[in-house]
Order: sequence, then structure tokens, then C-alpha cells
Amino acid sequence: MNLVEYGRILLRRGWIILLLAVLTAGAAYVLSSRETPVYRSTVKVLVVPARTDNGLTLASKSQLNQFKEYLDSSLIARQVIDKLQLDMTPDALMGNVTIAADDLSLLLQIDVDLPDGEIANRVARAWGEELVIYRNEENQKNRREDRVDARLQDDPRYSLLRPRPAINAAAGGVLGLLLGGVIVFVLEFLESSVIRHRDDVERTLELPLLAAIPDTEG
Repeated sequence: MNLVEYGRILLRRGWIILLLAVLTAGAAYVLSSRETPVYRSTVKVLVVPARTDNGLTLASKSQLNQFKEYLDSSLIARQVIDKLQLDMTPDALMGNVTIAADDLSLLLQIDVDLPDGEIANRVARAWGEELVIYRNEENQKNRREDRVDARLQDDPRYSLLRPRPAINAAAGGVLGLLLGGVIVFVLEFLESSVIRHRDDVERTLELPLLAAIPDTEG
């Protein structure tokens, strides 16, 4: 096919592509708008060695995964629930909490996803404070120069995690365009044997068209 033929296809069936794009974008926007909002609160806990020498720094890095495992437990979840008087089980709360360790920055990031942003902030702070309390207790057993502190980097802040109606609508529109293109391609393939223009005759017979009988009126 040349560009002229593609242009004819778009003029004849382009409305299918546009219609599907509008419908899928609208459906995605409406459906996502009806979802229950979920907010993510994030708090970062810095692991701070008392000395800056390589030995204690490397030891602190190796302990990051231990701290992560310590926080990622039903015991900590139960303590947070009891502290904040939450009406949920430890397993349910843990399913909404993600903990990641960053060896380069010596920090742990705690993400809490809940329908209430303020509660998510409280849970994130309480979860981070559990590591601070744990390290304070452990530091009492060590010499001052061998201590490793845990500190909250900042107050937790929440933001909307989902839904994102505008983003979903854009994705739905792209999907509609692709789906519309496939449908148009299938329709053109099914009707490829139908002759409408002189170009169709030449393509089917593989011969040049020398003349055509004009339409007559009356």
C-alpha cells in the first residue's frame, strides 16, 4: 500500500479508531474515579555509625538487611497496632507495608499504603521508631565509639498512590487507538477482494488500467 491508500483507509474508517479511543479513555477514567483512594506514606530511617572508619561503616552496611528483617515481622506489626490502637490484624497491616534497604545511603525506606493518609503517616512513623528504640537499647550494651544509631530522616509524608484517573484515561486512549487500528486492519483484510477504485483493479489483475467508463446520470 502507498500513502494514498493509507489516507483513503483513514478517511473511510478513521472514525472507528477515534471512537474506540474515546470510549476506552472514558471508561478507564470513570472506573478509576470510582476506586477507593489509597495513599502512600514514606519514612526513611538513617543508620548512623558512631565512627566514619571503613570497619564500622562496612559493619553497618552488613547489618542493614538484619534491620530490614527485624522490621519486616508480625511482631513489629503487632506492636504498631497496639501503640496506635488500630483495628486490623498484623498480617493485614504487613500486607500494606514495604521495607527496602539502601546500602549506599545507609538507610531503610518504609512505605505504608492505606486508605487514610493521616493514619498511614502515623503507622510509618511508629514503624520507623521501632528501629530507633531497638538501636537505642542495643547501643547501651556497646562502647560509645562502637554504637550504630537509627534516626528518622524526616517526618513521614503521604501522597495519593491510586487511582490516577488522568493517567488511566491516557493509557485507555492509547489502548483504544491500538485496538481500533487492529480492527481497521482486519476489516481491510476481509474486504481486500472488494473492488472500489481503479487502483483496486490494477492491484487485483496486476495489469495497468487503460480506460474507465464514467458514471452516467438518468
